[in-house]
Amino acid sequence: MLASAAHVRDAYLADARTTLPAPVTGYIAQRSVQVGQRVATGTPLMSVVPLNQVWVDANFKEWQLRHIKVGQSVDLTADVYGSKVVYHGKVAGFTPGTGSALALLPAQNATGNWIKVVQRLPVRIAIPPEELEKHPLRVGLSMNVDVNVKATSDAGVNDDPNSTYKTDVFAKYGDEANDAIARIIADNE
Repeated sequence: MLASAAHVRDAYLADARTTLPAPVTGYIAQRSVQVGQRVATGTPLMSVVPLNQVWVDANFKEWQLRHIKVGQSVDLTADVYGSKVVYHGKVAGFTPGTGSALALLPAQNATGNWIKVVQRLPVRIAIPPEELEKHPLRVGLSMNVDVNVKATSDAGVNDDPNSTYKTDVFAKYGDEANDAIARIIADNE
């Protein structure tokens, strides 16, 4: 009976995993799969972009970072709306390195000519959802950013803007499989 229950559980989970619920509400981007296409485990199918909770990665030069701290207020304007719409964000965090240092294949200076190049470091700026609701943004738009470096409070800052994107959407399937097995056993006793 335990072997049969294990087979039912495996079949239930295999069937349940044929549907992939999205952990967030958003728009489909970079779709690389078609209906009916077979995919291998780990194959990226698409991106889901939640436009109700976006952030801006502003690339500042090294010397500009001297006075920027988490929690400082930021005024942002998007080229798409012009200066009449101002977003009021907060500095949420810093990327641990520059784009060139964290690149898959970092640039190498093989010629021996060492020239100082000012690097840029992305600074993550969170934008309040209520402002995004009034004036939606899209991925990849140009923004002008003005950080209030005199402000030092970090009150109300979410250090990880991606924290709401974590999901345990598949956790319920194990419980549902166990319930189905218990129901089958009870019906056949």
